[in-house]
Amino acid sequence: MEKEKKLIVSNTIQIAACKKSVWEALTHPDKTKVYMFGCETVSDWKEGSDLLWRGEYQGQAMVFVQGKIVIFQPDTLLKYTVIDPNANYPLTPENHLNVTYTLEEKNGVTTLTVTQDGFEEAAEREKRYRDVYNNGDGWNPILIEIKKLVESETKN
Repeated sequence: MEKEKKLIVSNTIQIAACKKSVWEALTHPDKTKVYMFGCETVSDWKEGSDLLWRGEYQGQAMVFVQGKIVIFQPDTLLKYTVIDPNANYPLTPENHLNVTYTLEEKNGVTTLTVTQDGFEEAAEREKRYRDVYNNGDGWNPILIEIKKLVESETKN
């Protein structure tokens, strides 16, 4: 029997800024609102803590994504789980996906890699994978916005 292919979306971008500046863009609510569809992060950023992506829809405040912080290593590595609390599937651990950010800096340029996985056991796995994969674009549109944000702040 053939082993099922692991479904992973991974994208990388080079940002002309130090890791600390990129990290701030990933973890500060006023900055996440700029590139994450108007959503701000809500968390105390401790391993095991909740992470909410909160925004507005038709004038109403709502949580669009929720999860837990799995790994928090400032300026280097952030891993958290995600699930849509408004979805039609149970909010159980197996239905959460994983998002991992890794940051590496060399000569004032930070390489940011975002990986999303955990689709294999999740409800609606094929649909959720296709939505994230987005015809090969994956996280690229968001990474481009993070790059613009960080590099514009670095120039000021």
